[in-house]
Amino acid sequence: MSQQQPRRPQPNQSRDHEDPIKYGDVFNVTGELASKPVAPLDAAAMQSAETTVLGQTRRSGPAAVMQSAADVNRRAGVVRHDRTDVTGDEGVTVTKSTAGGESWITEAVEGQVVGQYIQPEAPGDTTPEASFITDPITVGEALEAAALSAADKPIEQSDAAAIQAAERRATGCNETLPGCVAAEAQSAATRNSRTLRSEDKSTLSDVLSDASRMLPRDKVVSREDADRVVAAEMRNNPDMRTTPGGVAASMAAAARVNENPTI
Repeated sequence: MSQQQPRRPQPNQSRDHEDPIKYGDVFNVTGELASKPVAPLDAAAMQSAETTVLGQTRRSGPAAVMQSAADVNRRAGVVRHDRTDVTGDEGVTVTKSTAGGESWITEAVEGQVVGQYIQPEAPGDTTPEASFITDPITVGEALEAAALSAADKPIEQSDAAAIQAAERRATGCNETLPGCVAAEAQSAATRNSRTLRSEDKSTLSDVLSDASRMLPRDKVVSREDADRVVAAEMRNNPDMRTTPGGVAASMAAAARVNENPTI
């Protein structure tokens, strides 16, 4: 049962370049947060946090609403893809508490609740709440988050380069390993460059959905890991930018989550 009803922005709604979608437009929040535009990195951070706690992003939940708003703002040119407007120690958080066979999920931005609902406890799920709060996000999990948040994006060279950088940070090996996720991503990018129809191209979801299993070694995402991946993706993109919700954005969001022990 949801106690907060976020309002998904309408994609066909015409908006002035000086009028971005703000948190107050889609959530019941107040103060300075209400006047802040929803930024792509913040949406990616919420998606990573939801995936960590729930195992997936929630349909029509706060992360989905934030991503829709951020996409509208990005297309309108009113937010930068590589910056965040969420500040403070709380940042973006998703927490879970269990009582009476039910799990209460609370999602917040800068300490203000943007979503709260009950999730039935799965049979045999006796994992303590602390594991949902303190478990850090690994490189493999961040790549899998990108497979969810930018699932239908065809893999390009910039994506393959970012995935290669992520794999190297995880394994500590400076070579692309045969049969691993970076090799698969490079093959997909090469095939896609020769494929005319978009529907025939391999996507991030096709390559990254099992990234954790494909990595021979994994590690917790650090700020340095994220910086290396962001640099690789930007360096191989003709526009010198990263993809909202893509590999670099998910790594950056994971690093932010890992730096905040309350998530």
